[in-house]
Amino acid sequence: MKILVMGATGYIGGRLVPLLIEHGHDVRCLSRRPEKLRGVWWASDCEIVQGDALDADSLAPAMQGIDAVYYLVHSIGTGGSFSDSDRRAATSTADAAAAAGVSRLIYLGGLVPQGQVASEHLASRAEVGQIMLDGKVPAVVLQAGVILGSGSASFEMLRYLTEQLPVMVTPKWVSSQVQPIAVRDVLRYLTQSLELPVDTNRRFDIAGPDVLTYREMMQRFAQVDGLRKRIIIPVPVLTPWLSSHWVNIVTPVPKAIAQPLIESLRNDAVASENDIEALLPGSLIGFDEAVGLALDKIRSAQVITRWSGAEWPGAPSDPMPTDPEWSGGTVYRDERSTVVGASADYTWQAVEGIGGARGWYSLPLAWSLRGWMDRLVGGVGLRRGRRDPDHVLVGDAIDFWRVEEVDTCELLRLRAEMKLPGDAWLEFSITTEEGPASSSSTNSSITVLHQRALFIPRGLPGRLYWLSISPLHNIVFGSMIENLAKAARESEADTIRSAQPTGETRSLPTT
Repeated sequence: MKILVMGATGYIGGRLVPLLIEHGHDVRCLSRRPEKLRGVWWASDCEIVQGDALDADSLAPAMQGIDAVYYLVHSIGTGGSFSDSDRRAATSTADAAAAAGVSRLIYLGGLVPQGQVASEHLASRAEVGQIMLDGKVPAVVLQAGVILGSGSASFEMLRYLTEQLPVMVTPKWVSSQVQPIAVRDVLRYLTQSLELPVDTNRRFDIAGPDVLTYREMMQRFAQVDGLRKRIIIPVPVLTPWLSSHWVNIVTPVPKAIAQPLIESLRNDAVASENDIEALLPGSLIGFDEAVGLALDKIRSAQVITRWSGAEWPGAPSDPMPTDPEWSGGTVYRDERSTVVGASADYTWQAVEGIGGARGWYSLPLAWSLRGWMDRLVGGVGLRRGRRDPDHVLVGDAIDFWRVEEVDTCELLRLRAEMKLPGDAWLEFSITTEEGPASSSSTNSSITVLHQRALFIPRGLPGRLYWLSISPLHNIVFGSMIENLAKAARESEADTIRSAQPTGETRSLPTT
């Protein structure tokens, strides 16, 4: 079957595509930025095209010859009213699918509360599902609540709140009933939906076997994680708005994403029917097992996709040109280079592993303070960490940066997603120059690490911002490049001493 996946760079889409390929389907992925899929391991096994659900003209060629479309797109966290964007994108998709002769649409939405006023987020998801059902193409609308899986925003909220707060004063929504579902079961239902009768046009609630309050989920999580029982004191004064600030401080999930999720938790998220279990039978994973599986993936650094892989709301979408003088205005620079004293491979290993648990190789306290300042004004801060401790792909989040370009052993370019009065990049490049041969080494080349910070200010506030922090650059950026070089030298020296094979993964020192 020829399948189009819209949202392949997202948390669910990035896991669904390889499963569809594994099942023998011919997969095409639609992405606003196809380069984000360039480095994923399954990219060579599918077709990747550029397009946007909000750009109707781009959808017609993307749907040419397609049998089924997976619609995994939503606008959570984009700020303002995201429902209008969701409505327009869904309408364009349904119309384009009908015009192209697509035989099925499959959409993953949220559980709609019964007898309660839905949050804006859930109401928008329900509206999108209805647009699909009202269209000319038969649609399967799957409605899920909290998804339990390594890297999901809901799971990250649950994990950090439980692990970091042995005693917590909580809002009353911790008493809301939830029927969570393991991400493996979500993916199973998505792939098996292709097997439903061709004229199927309806909603299906999908959920796991356990109905729990959020408080019970935290206690069960603590038990699975080997933690002591948590002391949880719910109070009525903590509104969803205040709760989102609390979650913003305690967890890596920023306020822009946490707030609509918490608004949804005011409602019970319990399946009102389970018809899909008879149509697509299978063994459902319980809460404890789902948490255990997710924690195993996190601890073994095998998280395939994360919520942070989505573009940060308000972040610039255009990549940095080679020469940023295109702006026609001021471009501030801090450029440094150093001879590393280690091979290009070890230098790249240090560069590619920057951020997350390893830190930024200069003034950890200063970086931490900058991250907290960003969180306080609604930014992402430093707590997003990394999807993988050693390797990056275009589109990965690294703390409050986004990977914009990767060229192995040559270039890593990061784009800032912290709150700034301008646009900022941090770039590392590696060059190899000819040098004199030494008696201790047969390698006569010299590895040079180049580091460049660029800032394009927006108005007077941007200029004042750069000028105010410039005195710190000699310390922060100067020590960063030198410590990266030192980490590369130490890693290479450790390898030589222990006679490890060249291709074996080595750990780098943290800062």
